[in-house]
Amino acid sequence: MKLLIPLVALVAAPVAAKPPAPRLIVAISVDQFSADLFAEYRQHYTGGLKRLSNAIVFPSSYQSHAATETCPGHSTILTGSHPARTGIIANTWFDEGVTRTGKAPHAVYCAEDERAPGSSVSDYVVSPEHLKVPTLGDRMKRADPRSRVVSVAGKDRAAVMMGGHMTDAIWYLDPKKGRSYVTLQGRDQTPPSVVQTVNARVAAIIDRPPATTLPAKCRAQSIAIPTLPDGPVVGQLKPHDAGDVKAFRTSPDFDRATADIAIGFIGSMKLGHGPAPDILAIGLSANDYVGHAFGTEGAEMCAQQVELDQTVGRILAALDANGAPYAVVLTADHGGYDIPERHQERGFADAARVDPALDPRQLAMSLVTDFKVDVPPEELLLADGAQGDWYLSHKVPDELRPQMLSALEARLSAFPQVAAVLTADDLRRMAPPRPPVDDWSLVEKARASFDPSRSGDLIVLLKPRVISIAKPAPLYTATHGSPWNYDRRVPMLFWYSGATAHEEPLSVETVDILPTLAALIDLPVPQDEIDGRCIDLDPTAASTCS
Repeated sequence: MKLLIPLVALVAAPVAAKPPAPRLIVAISVDQFSADLFAEYRQHYTGGLKRLSNAIVFPSSYQSHAATETCPGHSTILTGSHPARTGIIANTWFDEGVTRTGKAPHAVYCAEDERAPGSSVSDYVVSPEHLKVPTLGDRMKRADPRSRVVSVAGKDRAAVMMGGHMTDAIWYLDPKKGRSYVTLQGRDQTPPSVVQTVNARVAAIIDRPPATTLPAKCRAQSIAIPTLPDGPVVGQLKPHDAGDVKAFRTSPDFDRATADIAIGFIGSMKLGHGPAPDILAIGLSANDYVGHAFGTEGAEMCAQQVELDQTVGRILAALDANGAPYAVVLTADHGGYDIPERHQERGFADAARVDPALDPRQLAMSLVTDFKVDVPPEELLLADGAQGDWYLSHKVPDELRPQMLSALEARLSAFPQVAAVLTADDLRRMAPPRPPVDDWSLVEKARASFDPSRSGDLIVLLKPRVISIAKPAPLYTATHGSPWNYDRRVPMLFWYSGATAHEEPLSVETVDILPTLAALIDLPVPQDEIDGRCIDLDPTAASTCS
């Protein structure tokens, strides 16, 4: 099924010839780049984001699912499928030890290869093993093995979920040490020259952070906001301490480094100049670290937006200089929500941090007492925080499971901050939701994230403006992951040579990106293999979906 989007003002325009097919597809993901953030700063962009803002603009597209985290979101962008189909239901889920791994119950990282000896959620071997579907790059390679697939990102999970199973080059910042970009285990570990150059610069920046200057347009947002209880003060751009790897990730230098590697590969691999179309995926991750560390509305995010705009501009300039016809899409893996303390100052009385009593261990202790089960509380309930998937231990006797799950559902539902508690049984019986995505209920959003082989026994969704961080910490004061539109809505911006610039307010999804880009390079994608629909990007020309 094709999604043909009419523009009344342009219907009368003469139909132009279809532009030449791109030889290079470029997908840029800006982590935690909400539609709200895009709208707030759009008028201030002067570089690459301004250029894309004046191209083909879907200002409010959707990461449709409820589990709005980095890994699920990136898994939708170049697969055309919701997390229910990609299998990437969260950044982390839990394995009860009943799978082929044979391990005891344990947390599983989305971009981990559990088959690798010694791999664990805290010390994992990076792999696309858990991604159940092909990416656009995988499909291009299957159609013509001469296509090159390159994926570069700040985060390993962004590089893996956009690159897929058949990457020719994949690089991301080392998740363990954070001082250099690395590739998958088993690949040639000698970095190409551009990676070596960038790694040397990253190490130097971490050891000797450059001076920070607050852009003039950001000065009005430089207001100190204390976070509670007894958390860090945010809102004012401050210099980073020498040697602070985590702070480097909140700096514009992080995105610059990722972009420099991507730009280097454009030239060294001559992307777009081969016998088959190529694809380059770029994951810019600093936005997310800034949002988590300081919130989305302070001077820190303002400075990040200024620099992000320039970084995207450098990528586009390199693509122009490369000379190959290209198509680019820029979107995000999810949105984000500001710290509740700043929202409260602005009059949002319902903005709050999650009640510590919603901690899984506290509820587990009460269940052990009430049901007298011989399971340690720390093993009874497995959950990565209050919001998301909750798993009841397989050690609970079968005859007790329904009663215990019912009691847990009732206790969770009674919390004033909980919007809904959904059961795996209910979601398993549901058909996948259909567009229009902006009308979906909470249950439909959760169904788009539900994989019966990986999802929890219960899915807990918090109310709007309730942030799932009970106690803020340095570089961790705000987050995302909710089913509400501030986390679901993201911009989706396209550009390719010859297309007519226009803006379309109708609801589209990030899963529509794969079929849309595939149509530009005449790559067939069976509709029954994906959830997305082709968007006709230029109503004034021959259909891009034909």
